[in-house]
Formats: sequence, structure tokens, C-alpha cells
Amino acid sequence: MTAKAFDAIIIGAGQAGPPLAGRLNAAGMSVALIERKLVGGTCVNTGCMPTKTMVASAYAAHLARRAADYGVTLGGPVGVDYARIKARKDKVSNDARGNLETWIAGMDRCTLYRGHARFESATTVRVGDDLLTAEKIFLNTGGRASVPDLPGVHDIDYLTNSSMMDLDVLPRHLVVVGGSYISLEFAQMFRRFGSEVTVIEKSPRLAGREDEDVSDAILSILENEGITVHVGAEDIGFARLGNDIAVTFSAGKPPAVGSHVLLALGRVPNTDDLGLDKAGVEVDRRGFVTVDDQLRTSVPGIWAMGDCNGKGAFTHTSYNDYEIVAANLLDNDPRRISDRIEAYALYIDPPLGRCGMTEAAVKKSGRRALVGQRPMTRVGRAVEKGETQGFMKILVDADTREILGCSVLGPGGDEAVHCVLDLMYAKAPVDTLARAVHIHPNVSELLPTIAQELKPLV
Repeated sequence: MTAKAFDAIIIGAGQAGPPLAGRLNAAGMSVALIERKLVGGTCVNTGCMPTKTMVASAYAAHLARRAADYGVTLGGPVGVDYARIKARKDKVSNDARGNLETWIAGMDRCTLYRGHARFESATTVRVGDDLLTAEKIFLNTGGRASVPDLPGVHDIDYLTNSSMMDLDVLPRHLVVVGGSYISLEFAQMFRRFGSEVTVIEKSPRLAGREDEDVSDAILSILENEGITVHVGAEDIGFARLGNDIAVTFSAGKPPAVGSHVLLALGRVPNTDDLGLDKAGVEVDRRGFVTVDDQLRTSVPGIWAMGDCNGKGAFTHTSYNDYEIVAANLLDNDPRRISDRIEAYALYIDPPLGRCGMTEAAVKKSGRRALVGQRPMTRVGRAVEKGETQGFMKILVDADTREILGCSVLGPGGDEAVHCVLDLMYAKAPVDTLARAVHIHPNVSELLPTIAQELKPLV
């Protein structure tokens, strides 16, 4: 079979693939874009867009139940129409995917192949009956939910973050196994929809990569809404119990018996079925494609972007991977992964916005540091909104005055944290923040105040 020649092949149409196809196409290159599932990847189809759409519905239900706190009278009890919630979620995702497909179809020199791509050499890829070749190949294959081989797990019908999006009924009792970002968003969301919810986490605390004060605050937020949380769970197992599922953990404790079980136990890269060995592309022990600071793999002419490279597991880091590759290839701009400051959000309500180092990381570094903190109970906008759970914290190098990190857990925390993140990118000292005049009344207006009240970190 004669291979069809392209200037570039992109495997995966997630957050990095389509924009790179657009840039390469605009530069005059012919591109083969391959997608075996749905265009848009995790974010558009089973991640950010659908889940945040459902988070918005959950927030509306929660606020409606609190209407009396604001002096608002409703005509009756608050109800949840889960079918309409799902339909709204589906429309948001479908519209986004449709717009993306239309944009891709409008590219003059881009051909979209639907199917499973496998390498046959470092320059040749097979998709079904089609054999494609290019001197430049870009991996953007994403990741999927990890399903560890826990006792009984294959004897039950479990859900993952993907299959959760297809659920047509509201669980009577949702048992969430895992206590990190994806699990906590679903836990609060479905509790607000009316499900009984239990969270089981093997680590000593929730959101283990965060500082203890953040983890403690997250636990308090969830428990205040009636979510049952078990941490330090050992020997997690599963068994059918009539029409329900029993989740056993920690000898001597009664099992959590639920109608549905969600496994949220991390992610694994989609790299195990690409034939990477035939191309000579190296992966690490977890299956992530090994890349350098500019996303080049071990094979010249092959790059890896997004979740499959282990350098970030977020839409914004995947998109930044595209920007780094495009800048180096097309703009003579040597952008690097190491230029990136870690930043992300946890979309429970109130949300957590995080950037830079945690307090634990700062202490481990051994540098002298300063810290400033303020609870949301002392933030006017939070009080006015009746949403006073959480706090803000800023970490600063005591010698250089460099801002090292920030956590904002509270109303608008996912937005407010960018005030600090942008200053960190500008390499501005904390004194710049301290002298800034922010708009009142806003959550972020207290960040300059905190910057003026720094104390030694002990």
C-alpha cells in the first residue's frame, strides 16, 4: 500500500491537537489530524465543559435551598430535574464539539481521520486501512481513568468520570472512591442534586497535594453539606449486595452500601496501544511519553503534548504545550515547559485557586519565607454573599520578596488567584501587590492587604 504523505500528522484532537493543526495549516503545511473517539478530547466531552455545566446546576439548586437566608421566598420545595440537567450538559458539550468540527473542516489542507492510530515506523502511522507518512508527528492522545485491580472491582458496575457523564438517573447513594479533585467535584455536585454521598479515601486527608489547612477546610465544606467522608481507608474492596454495591474498607468499619460507585483514583496516559515501540519513542515507568523542555520525544521529528506526556493534567497546560511547540517550530521563540508556573483550580463550591508552591514545598526548600493569611469571614464580599467558608494565603521569599505561591479557597477563588499568578509571571516583588489598589467590594481586594501583613513562616 502506498502511504499518503503529509507535512505533519497529529494523533489526537484534544486541546493541543486542533489549534496546532490550525497553525501548521496557516503556515502552508498539509496536516492529518487523527481522532479515534470525539473531537475536543476530555475537556469538551467528559471533563471541564460538561462537569462545570453540571456544577453550575448544582450551585443553582444549593442557592435556591438557601433562598430564605437572603430573604427570598420560594413557592414550594426546591426540586431537581436530572434529565434537564443532563440535557443542558449535553447541549453545551455538543455545541462546543460541533463548532470545533466545523472549524477543522474549514481548513484547506487538514484531513480529519477517525480511527485508531498506530505507528509502523518513526514516520509512518496506520489508521484502519489508511497508511499515513510525515516527517513531523505530534502525539496528543490524552489520558483515561485509572482502574486499579482492587478486590471485587471487576464484579461490579462501576462508574468513571467519563461514564458518569452518561448517567441517566440520579443515584440514590453515590459512593465515591478517591479523595482528590475529580472525586470531590462529583461528590458535592451530586449531593446538591439530592443524592446521599460517601467519599472513601485511602490517604490520611483529602486533596493530599494541598497544605493541611486547605485539606481541612475542604473537608469541613463537604461535611457541612452532609457528605460522609472516610479518610485513611485501607484494604478497599467491592461486592454486590442485592441491587446495591458494598464498598468495604478498614477492618472493623461497616461497609458503605450505595446504589452507584464512582472510581476516581487517578489517570493513566493513552500510550499503551499506539505502537510507540515501533517508532522508538520512549515512555517512563507509568507510560507517559518522555519529553524534553520543548516537548520533543526521544525520536527526532516526534513531539508529545497534553496529558500523555505527564507534564500537566489540565486543559490549560495542554493548550500551553501547543503554544510551546508552535512557538519553537514557527516563531523562532524558544518557549519551554520550565517557564510555566503550576496553577490549577478545584471546582467545589467555594472553589480553590492555586498557583506556585504550597507551604509544605516552601518549608521543604529550606528558604526563609513569609506568609500572609485571611479567613473569608473577614472578607467583605464573602460576608455580603453569605459565603464565608475558606481563606486566602500568600507565600513570599523573605530575602528576595519574590511571591512563591498563593491559595484562594473561597467565592471566586479560581478567578482571584490570577491577580497573584500574573505578578509571579512578571517576576514582580510582593511589594507590587501590596501597593496595588483593587476594586471594592471584591474578594481579590484583600490580597494587597494580606501582602502588607506578612509574618515569618514557621
